[in-house]
Amino acid sequence: MKNWRNAAAVAGLVLAAACGGQESEEGLVARVGDHRLRANDLVQLLADHEDLPNDIALVRAVAELWADYALLAEVIARDSTLKGLNLEPLVRQQLDQEMIFLLRDSVIQVDTLIAEEELRETYERESPDSELRASHILMTYPEQASQGQRDSVMAEMQGIRQRALAGESFATLARRYSQDPGSGPQGGDLGTFARGDMVRPFEDAAFALQPGEISQVVESPYGLHLIRLESRSAQGFDQVRDQFRLRLLNQRFLQAESAFVAGVEERGDPQIADGAGEVVKELAKDPSARLSRRASDRALVRYAGGAVTVQDYMDVLQGQQGSFRDQVASASEEQISNFLRGLAQRELLVAEAARGGLSPSRERVDSLVTEAREQLLAVAADIGLRSLDQAPGESLATAAGRAARRAITDILAGATDPVPLGPITYQLRSRHPLTILETGLGEVVIGVGQIRAVRASSGSDTAQSDPPSGN
Repeated sequence: MKNWRNAAAVAGLVLAAACGGQESEEGLVARVGDHRLRANDLVQLLADHEDLPNDIALVRAVAELWADYALLAEVIARDSTLKGLNLEPLVRQQLDQEMIFLLRDSVIQVDTLIAEEELRETYERESPDSELRASHILMTYPEQASQGQRDSVMAEMQGIRQRALAGESFATLARRYSQDPGSGPQGGDLGTFARGDMVRPFEDAAFALQPGEISQVVESPYGLHLIRLESRSAQGFDQVRDQFRLRLLNQRFLQAESAFVAGVEERGDPQIADGAGEVVKELAKDPSARLSRRASDRALVRYAGGAVTVQDYMDVLQGQQGSFRDQVASASEEQISNFLRGLAQRELLVAEAARGGLSPSRERVDSLVTEAREQLLAVAADIGLRSLDQAPGESLATAAGRAARRAITDILAGATDPVPLGPITYQLRSRHPLTILETGLGEVVIGVGQIRAVRASSGSDTAQSDPPSGN
C-alpha cells in the first residue's frame, strides 16, 4: 500500500474534518459526521469518466457511497472487530425466512403415493409435456430505470412486434434488436424446451401459442420478451413418467402450502390503514429519513394480535437495493396493497412459527451475526477501508475520507465493483446523519459539463486545424 504522503499526492485533494466555528455550505455537496465533500473535488473525480452520464442521480449516488465508505472506514479504525455495530438487523430477514421454512415443513404434509394408473390418466388428461421450439427477442430495462424509461422500452418492443406482425423477418429483427447475447445472434432461436425449463411468465406465454404465432410483449425478471413459436412436439408418457410424478407432487405441496398460508392470513385478518400507501411511497424516496418514535410506531397494517409498523417497513426497505425502492415509489395502489399484505403475511407466519417453538436458538443468531461481521470486514478489506494509512498527527476523519476517495476512484476506473452496504448504511448514518445539498449536486453537474465541453471543443478545433495528409 502506498504510504499516506503518496496517497494524498495521487488523490489530489483532502476530504478533511471540519474545523471549529460556523461552516459555510458554499461549494459543499455532502457532509456526514466530521467529513465534508466539496463540489470541486467531485468534479475532479467525475470529469474524466466520459462514459458515465453527467446527471444528478449519478452525482448523488457517488456522494452517498463516499459517505458510507468514509463512515465505515472510521468505525473499523476505532473498532477493528465491529463489535460495536448491532448486526442482528442484517440477518433478521434470513432468520425469519428460516422460521417460515421450518413451520412449512412441520405442518404441511402431502400424500406422496401416486398409483401408476392415476399418474397415466392425469398425464393423458392434461397433456402437459409438449416440447416447444421457439425464438424470442429480449429487451432489458436500464439499471434503476425510472417509470419513463420502462415505458420507453415497452413502446419500442411494441413497435418491433407490429413490424413482425406486418411480415418482417422475426430472425432479422432478433439479430438487430435482441439483447440476449446467446440467442440474439442466432435469430432469437432458443432451441427446444419443456415446461419447467423457462421462467413462469415466459413459459405460460409460449405454451399458449400455436406454431407461427407471435406473443404479446411478455415481462419476466429478465426484461421484456417477444416470443415466436416455431414448432410443438409431444413427448410420450414413458419418457416423462418420473419428471411428471415429481411435478404432481410439487403441485400437491404448493396447494397445501397455499391453503395453510391462506388459513393463517384469514385468522389474522390484516387490514391496511388509511393513508398507508402514501406513507410507503414517500418513505421509499428517502429510506434514511429520521423519524420520531410516534411516526416509527404508526401502524401500516393491523392484524389480530399485532401490526406492521412504519419501522418494520423501514427495516425491510433499508435492506433493498435502490432499484427496489424506485419501484415502490412509482408503484400502483394495488401493488402497494399487495406489498403491505405480504409484509403482514410474513409477520403472521413468523408469529405462528414462534408459537410452535420454532424460534432460532441464540447460537444460530450469533453464528449468522459472526458470519455477517466477517463478510463486512472482508468487503472493507477488498475496497481498501480496513487498514488506514494515517499520518502522524493527522485526524482519523481525514485518513478515512482519503480511503473512501481512493475506493471511489477505483470504482469509477473499473478496477473494483461498487459494494452497497445495505442495512449497515442506515446504522452508520443513524449515528452521523448524512446531508446532501441540492445546490452542490447542481454545481458538480455544471462543472463536469463545462470541462467536458471544453475538451470536446478543443478536440474539434484540433481536428479542423490539422491539414489533410497527401500522397
